[in-house]
Amino acid sequence: MTQKCEVCGKGPQMGNKKVERGMPKYLGGNGRKTTGITRRQFKPNLQRIRVQEGGNVVRKRVCTQCIRSNNVTKAVVRKPFTIPASK
Repeated sequence: MTQKCEVCGKGPQMGNKKVERGMPKYLGGNGRKTTGITRRQFKPNLQRIRVQEGGNVVRKRVCTQCIRSNNVTKAVVRKPFTIPASK
C-alpha cells in the first residue's frame, strides 16, 4: 500500500533533520551550532474515509488537506436531524 493520496497524488517528500546545540544569541548565548544533518521523510497525513463518487460509496486513502478543502465529498450515512421512520 503506497503512501499516496488518491485524490491529489501527494506522496512522501525528502527533507533534512537538523540537530543544534547552544543558546540563541537573542537569549544571551553564543549562538546555535549545527551538530548534525540527516535525511528524513515527510509523509502525508492520510485518512481512510468513505467517499461519495458518482452514485457509489468507495473507501479511499485521502490526505487531510483534500478533506478540509472539500476536494472529496464524504458519504452520508443518514441525513442529519431526521427521525427514523417507524415500522
